[in-house]
Amino acid sequence: MPSPAEPRTASPTGGVQSLERAFDLLERMADAGGEVGLSELSTSSGLPLPTIHRLMRTLVACGYVRQQPNRRYALGPRLIRLGESSSRLLGTWARPHLARLVEGTGETANMALLDGDEVVYVAQVPSRHSVRMFTEVGRRVLPHSTGVGKALLAQCSDDEVRALLGRTGMPAATEKTITTPEAFLTALARVRETGFAVDDNEQELGVRCLAVPVPDSPTAAAVSVSGPAGRVTDEATEMIVPLLKRVAAELAAELAVPDAP
Repeated sequence: MPSPAEPRTASPTGGVQSLERAFDLLERMADAGGEVGLSELSTSSGLPLPTIHRLMRTLVACGYVRQQPNRRYALGPRLIRLGESSSRLLGTWARPHLARLVEGTGETANMALLDGDEVVYVAQVPSRHSVRMFTEVGRRVLPHSTGVGKALLAQCSDDEVRALLGRTGMPAATEKTITTPEAFLTALARVRETGFAVDDNEQELGVRCLAVPVPDSPTAAAVSVSGPAGRVTDEATEMIVPLLKRVAAELAAELAVPDAP
């Protein structure tokens, strides 16, 4: 319950200010890697320490945050259930858009998210062709060997990418996999220039994948089309990429956080 000294006030958006502040703190914790101190939150949010302490105490009591032995605060386990449910819903929302990609290209369409240092596939609509690729919903892979991984990491700074590659390493999935940070950063520069990423036999021999980021997505997301290299040719790429970008923009519009009334 709010104390007499701090009544439950409405925010300028028409919402409850304490709720908006609590969710803002959770997002700041996620941006900081999942663990922060109160002074860091105060600096980044501009809120006074007593206010942050009260909000964090409530989040701890609800299980959405936990206090570590070092007195810092970390995202709590109850968020996992929310995240899993949200990912399933995200896949449900994405499937009609992916179906349009399959209809327009004849190849398998996927949606993937960046979850920590890994790429996780959250939705797929398979091709009508019998050829089956390695991708499937729920599968996790390292981003350096996939088209969706390149599309996602192209949104990050070079320093962030180097740090991620330092944590994961760059094991070769095939003889075509990029295995050095410098070559990978060069590939990301090409993604930023063209607006799409290519996995050319890098995750699975005989398979090419084209991917684009979902612009302004609430969480880093990408959509892709993958198929046999003999069908996903350079000529086919000229037709597939504009459709990929159009579908990604339409999906982004559906995922956009609505303005407050």
